[in-house]
Amino acid sequence: MPFYPSGLEAFFQAVATGLLVGATYGLMCVALGLIFGIMRLINFAQGDFLMLGMYFALAIMSGLGLASLLGSLPALVLAAVAAVPIFFAVGWLMHRLLLGRIGRDRPDMTEGEMHQTQLIMTLGISLVLSNGGLMAFGSTPVSLNTPMASQALVLDAFGGDMMVFLNEARILAAVAALAACGGLYALLHRTDLGKKLRAAADNPLAAIYMGVDVARCHRVTFGLGFGLTALAGAMVASYYPFQPYVGLDFVIVMYAGVVLGGLGSIMGSFWGGLVIGLVQQLSTLVLPMQLQSTTVFVVFLLILLIRPQGLFGRSVERA
Repeated sequence: MPFYPSGLEAFFQAVATGLLVGATYGLMCVALGLIFGIMRLINFAQGDFLMLGMYFALAIMSGLGLASLLGSLPALVLAAVAAVPIFFAVGWLMHRLLLGRIGRDRPDMTEGEMHQTQLIMTLGISLVLSNGGLMAFGSTPVSLNTPMASQALVLDAFGGDMMVFLNEARILAAVAALAACGGLYALLHRTDLGKKLRAAADNPLAAIYMGVDVARCHRVTFGLGFGLTALAGAMVASYYPFQPYVGLDFVIVMYAGVVLGGLGSIMGSFWGGLVIGLVQQLSTLVLPMQLQSTTVFVVFLLILLIRPQGLFGRSVERA
């Protein structure tokens, strides 16, 4: 008979699952926080970028047959790695051809008017992508059906009396998210490009006077945000069924994580996403699954009432 209190095993299971899910949320939030933190752009199409990453992984694994040729794990890793540069290029072009053109013919446009126009344009991009996805892929939910989605590592404690199961697909997604966030942190803090991106975020006008091409920095930022979101989509697709409107399931989590971590703090967004993942899973211990999102927003509002600057807004400086 186990000697630990009843419910302790369920608690540790919820914490472990929450950390894995939260790490992936963290990557999504970092990608959104990167765009907002440097460009001051509220991107309504972020959920649709995630959806494109999911279908990209499906195309690589099933469409090209790499899952049968190489195996599910190598094919998924290949899809995730390939998603970053490909969608970076798509995002770079999208900013150059659409968002970057706003205000070119109107030098008298204020910063506020420019942001409003960009916000409306991202809403339009979102509608085009989601409805285009519906026309191209149909409304039937699909999945990658990887064996990892149904396999788990088992952690034993108390001489085998307590077991915690870690889903292998979620472990892989969390590891990829941590690696991507670590790479982004190194890029921002260890490279000249990162210094330029941070300069463009802190004071665009001063950055221009110092010779920084702020427009190019914004294109790079939008591309990075797109690529990282597509990477998260490819990893989530390994265990989560999806359809063209799947972005709506995650976009609210992304915004909540960014605000919770502290607006303008790119790496704080990761901690915001991690907290949301933990709250989501721990809420299932006392509430029905249907109330997961409600619990997240109740906690979200409570934290913002206490700390309007976000949970990590003071301790985490802008990256």
